[in-house]
Amino acid sequence: MDRRQQKTRAAVFNAFTSLLAEKSYNNITVQNIIEAANVGRTTFYAHFETKDDLLKSLCQELFGHIIGSTMDSANTQGLYSHASAPKSVFCHLLHHLQKNDNNILGLLSCQSSEIFMRYFRDSLTELVQNQLAVHEYKLNTDIPRDFLINHITSSFVEMVLWWIKGHMQQSPEELDRYFRAVIAPIL
Repeated sequence: MDRRQQKTRAAVFNAFTSLLAEKSYNNITVQNIIEAANVGRTTFYAHFETKDDLLKSLCQELFGHIIGSTMDSANTQGLYSHASAPKSVFCHLLHHLQKNDNNILGLLSCQSSEIFMRYFRDSLTELVQNQLAVHEYKLNTDIPRDFLINHITSSFVEMVLWWIKGHMQQSPEELDRYFRAVIAPIL
């Protein structure tokens, strides 16, 4: 993708996230998006087939970037320039959320949050599966693996929502400690 296309795509994403902060997803039209992004209808459709396609692309970019960099321990994006990266991948993810890349916290708590939560959960599920495989946890064999993954993912999502509602008073390290204390017994 060339720079012009990247710039157009960024303008559409920014316009869309701004609109999502103001009103629900169902009340946003393609016309609203192209006006806010200052692009033509043809340009919009050259990048996205539908508004749903735009939403999917936005979520893939946001969550893919955060989850992908979390799974790549070498990529700390300057978060730990004066210290080493945390040992826990979940703590690393919490640092990204705290940094609030691309207003992700606003999207997770906006009127259309259920849409973003679904994508966030899907991305987290992949992260949890990866972590269970990489660390070769001795799993409780009485409980199906997919149930454990769902439970861990759901617990993390609920913890993040609790953290957002509480105005993020706890540090990522503190939350990570809480999370691992709750999850460790089931592994």
